Amino acid sequence: MLRRRLSVLSTSITRSSNYSKPSLGYPSIQSHPFQLPHSPSAYQIISPNAFPDFQGFRAYSLLSLNDLRDKVPRKQPTRKGRGIGSGKGKTAGRGHKGQRARKGIKLGFEGGQTPLRRRLPKRGFKNPFSLTFQPIGLGKIAKFINAGKIDSSELITMKTLKDAGVLGKQMKDGVRLMGRGSEQIKWPIHLEVSRVTVRAKEAVEAAGGSVRRVYYNKLGLKALVKPEWFEKKGRLLPKAARPPPKQKDKVDSIGRLPAPTKPFPFLVEASKDLPVQHLS
Repeated sequence: MLRRRLSVLSTSITRSSNYSKPSLGYPSIQSHPFQLPHSPSAYQIISPNAFPDFQGFRAYSLLSLNDLRDKVPRKQPTRKGRGIGSGKGKTAGRGHKGQRARKGIKLGFEGGQTPLRRRLPKRGFKNPFSLTFQPIGLGKIAKFINAGKIDSSELITMKTLKDAGVLGKQMKDGVRLMGRGSEQIKWPIHLEVSRVTVRAKEAVEAAGGSVRRVYYNKLGLKALVKPEWFEKKGRLLPKAARPPPKQKDKVDSIGRLPAPTKPFPFLVEASKDLPVQHLS
């Protein structure tokens, strides 16, 4: 349809150019029919009174109303089991009896031989008890404190870091405090994180602050960072969970819910398995 429109348009322009009379008294503008003239004077509006012999151009549209149609696919889907006249009735192209005529076979079945998933050897393993912590350097925390986004006089928890924009979406099991930029910490700060390196702990304590490793499970970490989610669902905040036996030596205490704001030591239930440590 577009090719037909273009051919009609080119034919009409050719005919109009053959029957046009040459005029010496009027300037002519020569340009390609599909290319706009680039001279500044060509873009000026030309009145029909200025050129009496100019009969105008006939407007040709590349789109007409009789060309409009719905978006219907040319090839319709095959309707099986709708009578013998369609060629796909009765058995619907499956033939008579047999394994392929019935429900079929399960995915991965290879006729009785050892399937591919059992022929290939196993490589490695995935530890179901592995933990992923998001690393955060002391230099980045000091940068947010200098910008006024974090109050260093209060206890800095993982919720504080999340609200300030220090943490991203990679906080799966908690935060690991790193010693990058430890020379920028020159005032005492108190933090509660999941893990801490030796360098970071020494730098914070040298400035007069403290770092405590607290334990939160998946549900407790969500209640710490997003307590409004439980309020929206009409649920109460869960109680703080105790760490599993393999993580008792890696944490200092159980996390508190809701998020604490005071940098002073707190007590937990007396237990032989989890010793209570006070901040100095």
